[in-house]
Amino acid sequence: MRNPLFWAMFVGMTILLMEQGLPVRSQGDSQSDNKVMDNITVRQGETVFLRCAQGDVVTHTAWLNRSSILYAGEDKWSVDPRVSLVTLNQEEFTIKIENVDMTDEGQYVCAVQTSSRPRTTSVHILVQVPPKIINLSRDIVVNEGSNITLICKASGKPEPSISWKLISSSGDLASDDEYLEITSISRQRAGTYECTAVNDIDTDVQTVDITVNYAPTVSEGRDVGVTPGQRGVLECEVDAVPEADFEWYKDDRRIFNGFDGMDILNTGSLSKLTFFNVSDTDYGNYTCVAINKLGSTNTSFLLYGPRAVQDGSGGAMGVHSHTWLLFIVFLPFLLRF
Repeated sequence: MRNPLFWAMFVGMTILLMEQGLPVRSQGDSQSDNKVMDNITVRQGETVFLRCAQGDVVTHTAWLNRSSILYAGEDKWSVDPRVSLVTLNQEEFTIKIENVDMTDEGQYVCAVQTSSRPRTTSVHILVQVPPKIINLSRDIVVNEGSNITLICKASGKPEPSISWKLISSSGDLASDDEYLEITSISRQRAGTYECTAVNDIDTDVQTVDITVNYAPTVSEGRDVGVTPGQRGVLECEVDAVPEADFEWYKDDRRIFNGFDGMDILNTGSLSKLTFFNVSDTDYGNYTCVAINKLGSTNTSFLLYGPRAVQDGSGGAMGVHSHTWLLFIVFLPFLLRF
């Protein structure tokens, strides 16, 4: 039964006993009025049981936390629904706290009033909390050559250790710190960066994506030989972030899709200029230009036909013909000697 005046005096007397000093932890000394039990370590979200030995001569008993009564005998004083009575008899007085949180950490006291004098049993609850990343850099887009600092902060108990690593690389870029600094970032450093927070309880992992912009570079153009009436394709491959736009030129004249039976197909990093029915007028020099906001570049192609091959070998044949012609002209003069 609740008696506010009695319990106020009882709590005051308990606090006075605690302020007089409690002995170093023990598992129970029958000669001591005040006992300190071993710390109870519990993980956040678990249930903790607080047990206190009683005795035949106990007249009043209570569990307290920070000078507030949780239970006075069978009467619940705490308004916290997570706190409940488990056992109360001549042997023990046990309560439990469910779904433990950091706010539950601290000292708990079981106060017992016997027929002769009061005594207390004290226990300290330590709450362990899994790591949780609470401050993380956002995904970022930068130009090649920029300096970058990534930040990752986490809470938890024990205090978590933090590390960074680049997932999409050989793993040579890493840091065992909240901050990851990258100076003059290159395109090879683009990718997904992983922050890991670890303590004795658990691990928390989150990622940051870094996109590195750079000007286009194109592969060297490959000359293509096509017979008239056949299909021909010029392929222009580019490496750029963001993706490049393509322009095609024949000599100094720009080519548009569908122009003179030609088709331009752009798919990401590749542009194809297709001739469906090659004619003599299609032969010549072509230029592919790749452009993004950081710059532009180009490469050249030669579309040639069978005559170019014949002309190329015909030059050699002409040299041999002239040699034989000179030999025939000068042969009579040689025979005279």
